[in-house]
Amino acid sequence: MKQNGLGLRYLKSRGGWWHYQRRVPSRFEGVDNRGLIQVALRTQSLEIAMMRRDALAEADAALWNARSLELSGGDRQQSSWRAADQRYRGAVARALAQGFVYRPVEEIAALPDVEEIVARLKAADFGNAPTQAKTEALLGGVPAPADKTTVSEAFELYVSKIAFDDQYNKSQAQREAWEKTKRTSIEYFIAHAGDIPLTDISREVATSYRDWWQSRMLPQKDGSKPATPNTANRHVGNVRSLYLRYFKYRGADDVEDPFRGFFFAGKSTAKRASFSDDFVRSKILAPGVFDGLRLELRVIIYLLIETGARLSEIVNLRPQDIRLEHDVPHIFIRAEQNRELKTDDSEREIPLVGVALPAMQLCPKGFDHYYDRSTLVSANLLKAFKQRHLFPTTDHVIYSLRHSFEDRMLEGGLDYGLRCALMGHKNNRPEYGQGGSLAYRQQQLMRIAHPFSAALFDSKCGIGVVKAARSS
Repeated sequence: MKQNGLGLRYLKSRGGWWHYQRRVPSRFEGVDNRGLIQVALRTQSLEIAMMRRDALAEADAALWNARSLELSGGDRQQSSWRAADQRYRGAVARALAQGFVYRPVEEIAALPDVEEIVARLKAADFGNAPTQAKTEALLGGVPAPADKTTVSEAFELYVSKIAFDDQYNKSQAQREAWEKTKRTSIEYFIAHAGDIPLTDISREVATSYRDWWQSRMLPQKDGSKPATPNTANRHVGNVRSLYLRYFKYRGADDVEDPFRGFFFAGKSTAKRASFSDDFVRSKILAPGVFDGLRLELRVIIYLLIETGARLSEIVNLRPQDIRLEHDVPHIFIRAEQNRELKTDDSEREIPLVGVALPAMQLCPKGFDHYYDRSTLVSANLLKAFKQRHLFPTTDHVIYSLRHSFEDRMLEGGLDYGLRCALMGHKNNRPEYGQGGSLAYRQQQLMRIAHPFSAALFDSKCGIGVVKAARSS
């Protein structure tokens, strides 16, 4: 029962016997013509009367909601299911208020105890024209709602409506990436358990799915890499989220999580790949190595090397966030209304030092051609690096440039708080401060900046930019 704090509302004593009495709220008069509701609670105990009153109040609320939903427009499938659910909940509560456990009509008819059947008929009080709701509750006339929405159908609803808030501040590309990750999780589940109704996901089904992921975390016979605990947890978690949020959206807040307690605590032993300083200087910063590559892509590479920013953060810089005329030239990484950052701590200012400054001067307005197209940039850079043999191992990727920047700061003795501020990481040691002023950040980064040849920009980009950078 959820009717708490009603006190003596809707209770009336007549000759020592308690009654439930209330008027149909004006907003529901169109769906309930009873006017004044009066129901004998058949008890002289105030405590019992209050319990039965609570049940009837809950039943009436469910009845009104069900009838309102039946008449409402909008999502017909959703309204139909919620109306059936409210009607069923109301019948259960109303039967309880009369002192009976709700049973479907088939069960009542098969009861060996004839006395209970007679008692239910008497409680229905056919001699006084009982209401339909009372008759349905006592004689089992309301079927349990059957929601046969499949996993794939629920996911489409999840993307279009349920998870609207999750996507609100994302750009188009971010929404597509978000949906792709979630959809992959759902496809894994369907491949294992089938596209079954969400209501059929029992603890047994969930356990089987969990065990399937456990088997994928073990050494594979085909030689493929085993799944990591993080990967398994993410995919199981996405199915769990779909299950719980779907039923919450339907108004069923009391469903039990079949995936409860499922979490793999193991850690991956894979070491992140990082480019050595010598490799960056002798290979990636070699003059002419990127000849023929689009200017914007070359600039992005040099910014990745000396800022440690994420690829998506560089690609989506807006003109107002590129501050070349400032006393300390820098970029400002921040969220926008239609594009969010990975974390709240990702918002930061990064001074432009080393090769990053002359590179940014070549694209002072940003990268309009690639805005919100990080996936395309990533694919193009991956191809460019592979063609030029710029990946020392198969574990190296473009993101390794960010790892290299972080390693350089650590090996260069930069303060922990400064490293967190520049990387956009949460600072777990508040006493270290917030990374200092822009001038301080610039001075610290200059200590670890890679040297580069003036010839790096000669052939394609214009030597004037490098000369200007030298004289500043």
